[in-house]
Amino acid sequence: MNKILIAAIGAVALGLSAPASAADLAARPYTKAPPMVATVYDWSGFYIGINGGGGSSRKCWDFVSPTAGAVIADGCHDAVGGTVGGQVGYRWQSVNWVFGLEGQGNWADFSGDNIGTLSGLRNRSKIDSFGLITGQVGYAWNSVLFYVKGGGAVVGDRYRSYGVATGLEFDRANETRWGGAVGAGLEFGFAPNWSVGIEYDHLFLGHRTITFTGSGNLPGGALGVATRSERIGQDVDIGLIRVNYRWGGPVIAKY
Repeated sequence: MNKILIAAIGAVALGLSAPASAADLAARPYTKAPPMVATVYDWSGFYIGINGGGGSSRKCWDFVSPTAGAVIADGCHDAVGGTVGGQVGYRWQSVNWVFGLEGQGNWADFSGDNIGTLSGLRNRSKIDSFGLITGQVGYAWNSVLFYVKGGGAVVGDRYRSYGVATGLEFDRANETRWGGAVGAGLEFGFAPNWSVGIEYDHLFLGHRTITFTGSGNLPGGALGVATRSERIGQDVDIGLIRVNYRWGGPVIAKY
């Protein structure tokens, strides 16, 4: 009986001492949660891409008198159409500012015509290619980049004139014309090395006097013989959608 009583008292005492013993144990150490990591898009690196869109060129023709050299208005038209091409460049980023250099080359089909008020011919023009060499300055909000650009431009021009009644070619001329270019674009990085954007460019190409030669189809237009001179002025407006692939540091971590 005494043994049973002593055992019961011991069990009760052990149970009462257990909470105190647990309270005496050291607290579990506090572990700080890992810091949040934000990904920052980096626009630095070489890139290559394709583009496509449309454009319009305002062409004004002025007949140049062969004797007095006087310039007489011969009418204007808009040469419009589509274009496709590619670009290659390099960008480097400093904090939010992005700087770059780019070369671009495009095939084009910007064409239009009008009936000359003086010549009475259907004067047709076409831009079949153009190129841009430009510098860029932009500002980036992570994967969104706004930029402006400026530099040099070159276009390939073709000019043809036709008899209104016959539709036969009377004379022709070709030229490569240099000028200036300005533009602006908005680009979005949708993957570590890929971006898509829109861009507007304006080309300043000035005035230039072009000598036409006959096509041999109509009287007064003997084949290869100079027929007239036209002072032609033009500016070009272009809208493009662009897709680029870039080599460089695509994403960096910022804590």
